[in-house]
Amino acid sequence: MPDRPTQILEAAARLIARRGVRGLRVEEVSAEAGVSTALIYYHFKDRAGLLRRTLEFISRRAVRYTDPALESSDDPRTQLTDMLLLELQDIAQVRENSAAWGELRATAVFDPDLRELLADATRDWVEDLAQLIGQVQTAGSAGTDTATDPYAAAERLTALVEGLSERWLSGTTSLQRAHELLRGGIEAELRAR
Repeated sequence: MPDRPTQILEAAARLIARRGVRGLRVEEVSAEAGVSTALIYYHFKDRAGLLRRTLEFISRRAVRYTDPALESSDDPRTQLTDMLLLELQDIAQVRENSAAWGELRATAVFDPDLRELLADATRDWVEDLAQLIGQVQTAGSAGTDTATDPYAAAERLTALVEGLSERWLSGTTSLQRAHELLRGGIEAELRAR
């Protein structure tokens, strides 16, 4: 059984994925987690602290299910492809993470504090991918353009993952089609220009 703070963060992520951030109340999270509201305030101080830590929790959880791609192969191109494809899996935890991330991003439009936190988390994700894209370029994988800016390519690929995730979760694109489009996007980014 997870510790209390983790139990609370799991409950917050579930609620955000199901109903969004706007209107999310600490009382709802306490009921979902089966803990008192006082315990939530003890661990997270306030609703903003809970949201901040939930975003961090979602980011760490995504790293746990995408990092195995780094051990799947010695080829950085394969690692990059596998890592991004693992963002689109029909597994409850991945679906929940993707939905919660989308809800947090949508709410950040109206919430400057959340916007800053989301910008930091996005920047970390982009930097990790840019480093991997740089490794692909250094390895000289066939067809890779070393003049392509790895950071810009990572920004485009993370935006593609987020958009495909929204379409897949909303039922407007199948998971198989989302994977096909993502593979095509990766190839386009790494192709010689």
